[in-house]
Amino acid sequence: MVRAIFTRSPLGLEGFEVTGHADYAPEGEDIVCASVTSAVQLTANGITEILGVPATVSVEENRVSLTLPAFPQEGAREFLQALYLHLTLLEQEFPQHITVSEV
Repeated sequence: MVRAIFTRSPLGLEGFEVTGHADYAPEGEDIVCASVTSAVQLTANGITEILGVPATVSVEENRVSLTLPAFPQEGAREFLQALYLHLTLLEQEFPQHITVSEV
């Protein structure tokens, strides 16, 4: 199962950690994993490369995390909110394969 955990402060979303595999289909055919991977990459690249925010990004086997700096520029939290929306919609469609939560 893919687990997405978002961190939230009174100012809004601050980061995320995504771990695991969806196990929806065999490797190379898993549309849930592909959707999650693409959305996470778009979000991380949008924040760091397009907006130029010096976020802390960690990529390991079966784990990706991103944490915004204390005062990110405008647009960074919106990228995180878009990822949160995307992953919660996937969770509604594939509840046995992805879970989204906040801390």
